[in-house]
Amino acid sequence: MLFAHDTEVALQAAAALVNTASGSGTGTELLPDPAALDAFLDTWGFTGDRAGDAAELAAVHRLRARLGEMWDDESDAVVGTVNRLLRDGDAQPQLVRHGEWGWHIHATEPHAPLAHRMAVEAAMAVADLVRAEELDRLGRCEAEGCGAALVDLTKNRSRRFCDSSCANRTHAAAYRARRASSAG
Repeated sequence: MLFAHDTEVALQAAAALVNTASGSGTGTELLPDPAALDAFLDTWGFTGDRAGDAAELAAVHRLRARLGEMWDDESDAVVGTVNRLLRDGDAQPQLVRHGEWGWHIHATEPHAPLAHRMAVEAAMAVADLVRAEELDRLGRCEAEGCGAALVDLTKNRSRRFCDSSCANRTHAAAYRARRASSAG
């Protein structure tokens, strides 16, 4: 494990949120309604209050765009975004324990607006990357036509693709190209 478990999960959840946008490789909006947002939150184990309405969904969509910028910005801009997210979310870090999770940090109250909780959680995780000088662990899928956000948590920094389908597609194309060049 390179980072604390809650940091790794928060980074992966932030990347997954960024990848729900229609421009993130799929071409389809993956959070089209509050029910889809609810399913996303359940998948990633988000706790706390949920409004379950269109306003909350719109706030998460706005957050998603801000988080996506961190995958493409230089470190000084990322630090500025992290600081704004923490400030705007009224971050007040505290140790908590619930469910199957051991002690970890929550930086907002469970009744804070969902988008604030999600923003602060992502910002805290990215702050850990910045402090460890590991910001380059935020990357984009190298598969042609994809560009999805990814978090490289491998020890040797070898992750290049968002998932196995992009990796397989890229490797198969490279194999076909090698075969074609050797046949010609």
